Amino acid sequence: MTTLVFVYGTLKRGGENHGWIAQQQFVAEAITAPLYRLYDLGGYPGMVRSAEGLSIQGEVWSVDEAGLARLDVLEDTDGGEYERVRVQLEGEFSTQQVEGYIYLRSIEGRREVGVCW
Repeated sequence: MTTLVFVYGTLKRGGENHGWIAQQQFVAEAITAPLYRLYDLGGYPGMVRSAEGLSIQGEVWSVDEAGLARLDVLEDTDGGEYERVRVQLEGEFSTQQVEGYIYLRSIEGRREVGVCW
């Protein structure tokens, strides 16, 4: 069984953490519904929900269970840095179940980076 996962930062092709997902299957480039904001957390981004959101650019990957477990470790879901949740995408993925990582900690003082990392 695989899960569709939206990535928007260092996991994307060419990103410094791409090796964590490189053995999985790239599906397509994608964009979120305008429900999120992207912040610079010091070398990597964090996406948060926002009432005044933007459409964040990223990629959709088909990830197996072992790959998902590795990503959860990278994103520190147990430690409370990120949570893997359903992310609302536009276009061909608008009706599909796609998960992504939402940043949970404070963004106070963090620089907003627009729609693309």
